[in-house]
Amino acid sequence: MGPMRASVRFVRGLAESGALARVKRVRVELYGSLALTGRGHATDRAVLLGLAGNEPATIEPDSIDATVAAIRAGKRIVLAGSHEIVFDEASDLVWHRNAMFPPGAKTQHPNGLRLAVFDAADAVIEERTYFSIGGGFIVEDAAADEPQHRVQDKGKMPYAFHSAAELLELAEAHGLSIAELMLANECALIGEGVASDETVRVSQVYARIDAIWETMKGCMERGMATEGILPGGLNVRRRAHRLAERLRERESVGKVSDPLAPLDWVTVFAMAVNEENAAGGRVVTAPTNGAAGVVPAVARYYERFLEGANDAGIHRFFLTSAAIGILYKENASISGAEVGCQGEVGVACSMAAGGLVAAQGGTNGQIEHAAEIAMEHNLGMTCDPIGGLVQIPCIERNAMGAAKAVHAARLAMNEPEAHKVSLDQVIHTMYQTGLDMQSRYKETSLAGLALNVIEC
Repeated sequence: MGPMRASVRFVRGLAESGALARVKRVRVELYGSLALTGRGHATDRAVLLGLAGNEPATIEPDSIDATVAAIRAGKRIVLAGSHEIVFDEASDLVWHRNAMFPPGAKTQHPNGLRLAVFDAADAVIEERTYFSIGGGFIVEDAAADEPQHRVQDKGKMPYAFHSAAELLELAEAHGLSIAELMLANECALIGEGVASDETVRVSQVYARIDAIWETMKGCMERGMATEGILPGGLNVRRRAHRLAERLRERESVGKVSDPLAPLDWVTVFAMAVNEENAAGGRVVTAPTNGAAGVVPAVARYYERFLEGANDAGIHRFFLTSAAIGILYKENASISGAEVGCQGEVGVACSMAAGGLVAAQGGTNGQIEHAAEIAMEHNLGMTCDPIGGLVQIPCIERNAMGAAKAVHAARLAMNEPEAHKVSLDQVIHTMYQTGLDMQSRYKETSLAGLALNVIEC
């Protein structure tokens, strides 16, 4: 998502400035993790789609293969959807696998890309450097002095917070649950000019949450309905469909005595989403594509298996999960290239655990405790995808993260006493652990499973 968003922002900026018509050639250079695992993560395809004017949220997944194939076959690309030029991927898309950062860049994040366009005399018209910092977020190097991790527009929010301690203090002072506090913030972000009536703004926030949830459920259904081999060359077979069929068969003949059977469905839900991600389908970043299966799997577990589940609970789940995600984004990282998979599946697990407690009507303290437990037991998790593909161990890792989230929520709700480790402490620990982790274990596919398992 990050490289696609950077590419489309670049070409749209050229169109807005009037410079696009002068462009005769474009060059994209990838650095660090983007170069080392870019093919497995489909970064090359994302760049082509972005240059052609496509956004991750609106592109039709069924059109992706044909669009990329046409660019490659014709060696031409229509920049921003309006200006056609020659594009030879072999020379115009450069993989700097031996350079971690773009030369001269102020930002030192291992997911960098530099885009440049040239006129008929091969003079540079414009050059910009971007960094993909996780979850589809991008930062331009020219704005390196800006806080890279900030996601809250604190000037517009009635209850802006920076830490979990602040979040809990604000909620207690105003007699709000975390979900209610987040709802007020989201309503403020909609803006007076869009909807002056508070009831209308609340309805709009809930409608947006419902749209996200419907997209997630659609992804799960596609994943459970689809069979076959995932692309990329590892010949990994989709398993969610087969597992779902077995569970349905057992249920149809009354074999549901296993009290842990719902966790089998949690596994299926999570794997279905990440198989869709591995196949290039539409997923919701939560907080990243590689960890997109955890949050929807736990939300579906709540909706399907817990007594009293309702739409209000789903709204509490997502509002609370978002608050927890903000804490990690602003105080640590959600980038596997920066802190390993603890920043992806670990954060997703923490978000889902807190969200599940909120959905069930748990207290703010129990929410914070569940989120802390979930991350505490993901600390140190590396990111070592085989072949750079988001398949092994990523798909199963989402299933395990979802199960951990359920356990963390149950433990927190059954433990009334105060706990020793705070969520803020575990977030700080995760970030420091990630910074200390060798780069070989952070989405470079240079160590771990990626090195020790022979690709077939």
